[in-house]
Amino acid sequence: MNRQTQSWGLGLILPLVGLLAILALNSFVIINPGQAGVLSILGKAQDGALLEGLHLKPPLVSSVDIYDVTVQKFEVPAQSSTKDLQQLTASFAINFRLDETQVVQIRRKQGSLQNIVAKIIAPQTQESFKIAAARRTVEEAITKRDELKQDFDVALGDRLQKYGIIVLDTSVVDLTFSTEFSKAVEEKQIAEQRAQRAVYIAREAEQEAEAQVNRARGQAEAQRLIRETLTPELLQKAAIDKWNGEFPTVLGGGGALPFINIDPSKVQSK
Repeated sequence: MNRQTQSWGLGLILPLVGLLAILALNSFVIINPGQAGVLSILGKAQDGALLEGLHLKPPLVSSVDIYDVTVQKFEVPAQSSTKDLQQLTASFAINFRLDETQVVQIRRKQGSLQNIVAKIIAPQTQESFKIAAARRTVEEAITKRDELKQDFDVALGDRLQKYGIIVLDTSVVDLTFSTEFSKAVEEKQIAEQRAQRAVYIAREAEQEAEAQVNRARGQAEAQRLIRETLTPELLQKAAIDKWNGEFPTVLGGGGALPFINIDPSKVQSK
């Protein structure tokens, strides 16, 4: 075999080896943790999701779409009318993940993750919020926010489950209502504060009046007890104890004369 033949053979083998290498590299796919794959052959999605691990696939005529099945988070706005026809606007943070066993149906019906959010999650969030908000007044939606969220979670979870979307958690990022209702709430709060102030003043006046009555009763009771305990004997003794030994006098023609003619020296102190 001459050099020309060897060169020709080498030139033929090298492309063949390269082609075989390309075919070999395109004959398998690796699905990492947190991923799920959908095998398509000639553009047609095949049944059975490719889960974590190594998978064979026909070279050149096949492709694999990889989906992230870990937790995703998106904020979705929603608006609805309440039972009393007030406008209520909210923004929800939706934590969800794709069901790895349903990614083939997701690939066939929704396509990419962007389509899933725009065409499935966003409109279903809006519908679920309408269901939850329509069951209560706007005031109840604010004061019973946990109940509103619970109704929303149940409605959204049921609606998304059939699309292969698992809702893990939701949170209300923002909840606002119309300007007219805000003004009505403010006026109501002012009126309630004034009413509470009036009640406080009335109670304070009532307590003061009651205190005065109690003081008057106490004074009357004290006077009654004094009257009951002041016997004639006690009065006589009190008068004698306070007597300074001198009798009152009266003015006459001969000067001051004792009002009572008693010799003080004959009075014995008790």
